[in-house]
Amino acid sequence: MQKEIMIAGFGGQGVLFAGQVLAYAAMDLGMEVTWIPSYGPEMRGGTANCTVVIATEEIGSPLAEFPPAGIVLNLPSYDKYEPLIRKDGVLVVNSSMVDRGARREDILTIFVPANEIAEEIGDRKLTNMVAVGALMACLPEISLEALKAALKNHLPARHHALLPSNYIALERGFAVARQQVGIENGAAR
Repeated sequence: MQKEIMIAGFGGQGVLFAGQVLAYAAMDLGMEVTWIPSYGPEMRGGTANCTVVIATEEIGSPLAEFPPAGIVLNLPSYDKYEPLIRKDGVLVVNSSMVDRGARREDILTIFVPANEIAEEIGDRKLTNMVAVGALMACLPEISLEALKAALKNHLPARHHALLPSNYIALERGFAVARQQVGIENGAAR
């Protein structure tokens, strides 16, 4: 098994951290992992994206031209990456920052109001974890429990006070995605 996951948005939205959490969770599960970040010269407001590859065997290339899974946190990223998601793949879209519907019918598109959910929890910085939680509803290789463990094991101790709100963000995103795609038990794909 090999699965590529693309995450994109503006700098400052936690795109790279979201990819790191996925990579750590997969690594802690014994999988092979690559994490490739890419961002513009301006950290906040510029473009940021990363590609995470998880596999049960050695990874031949960390690059993914047509990934089967993705998260986009803003409209420019949605416009750029929607055409690149592999047929029958899944794309989580932050509907708080996107004002259009899906243009493709051959992928599963999950619209999650990630900004609003993060604000309800009390911290807009949790937008990325809401989106990651939503993706987990369709990514059976990594469970919510594995993501929570990765946060706990790899987040510096000085940030451990933030763990409960991150866990809530993951759970809320997961629940919204499950409800949207009608999943009763387990992952959609």
